[in-house]
Amino acid sequence: MRHTAIAILMLLTTAITAAGQELNCKVEINSEQIQGTNKQVFGTLQEAINDYMNTNKWTNAQFSPNEKIECTLFFTIKEYDEGEGKMAGDLQIQSTRPVYNSSYTTTLINFKDNRIEFLYRENEPLVYSETTMESNLTAILNFYAYLIIAMDFDSFSPRGGDPYFERLESIVHLAQSSGESGWKAFEDTKNRSAVLSSMTDPATTTMRDLTYQYHLQGLDQMSVSPDKGRANITKALETLTKIYQVAPMSVALSMFKDAKLDELVNIYSKGTQNERERAYDILSPLYPTEQTRLNQIKKGEENR
Repeated sequence: MRHTAIAILMLLTTAITAAGQELNCKVEINSEQIQGTNKQVFGTLQEAINDYMNTNKWTNAQFSPNEKIECTLFFTIKEYDEGEGKMAGDLQIQSTRPVYNSSYTTTLINFKDNRIEFLYRENEPLVYSETTMESNLTAILNFYAYLIIAMDFDSFSPRGGDPYFERLESIVHLAQSSGESGWKAFEDTKNRSAVLSSMTDPATTTMRDLTYQYHLQGLDQMSVSPDKGRANITKALETLTKIYQVAPMSVALSMFKDAKLDELVNIYSKGTQNERERAYDILSPLYPTEQTRLNQIKKGEENR
């Protein structure tokens, strides 16, 4: 249970018993690229998605209000057919989690889905179902809700997100049968099917172990022992090399970069020269286009 892990982590002395929704999700819809149409539909859509994400009970876990997972869905609508109610664009998904004994929050997901297409008419209700695909929009929302939850649980306990990755597999299976874009296997190296595969395929599922090692054993240790926390993070980074060797195009690698590279610059700013060079040697072959930020890791704080 996620709350148990947090209770241990935060050294709480009282049991957490309040049940509540898991997500504190901010939803924003940008329709600036759509001209000459009734913009009210985008307002009702934003409200509907906000209610859907924040009022559905996604798990059986116990969450107190201060445990809710902070996340953001930012839709950019680029095409809109008012007659059909068809919208298309992209979606930026972000989620964070707190770091033990600090005011710092760390990014778990910072991912852009470029294949968002769905039908929506003003004031249409969004219906949740575990067993059927009610619409492509709700399938997309279900997918990212469970991805956010799964990765959050993984960051607090080894493979803690297992039940939610199982839900993700069911969602993708149902959606693939629908023929909608963004779900098909091998259609795109960064679509929703590829995201799920990067976390569940035997060759790359160690990314989930990295999530635990990096966060609970790394970041959460830094308030007690910065050196120990940084050493555990360096060890966790070695998993990236193993994934790259078997799946160099895995979307998990780019997802990690987009969520963590700026953070790693700060983590290693006070590291030893050996630590900085080791981190640079791991990351440089994986992200050759990111030399500016990687050089900051290598140089360290005193040489900037």
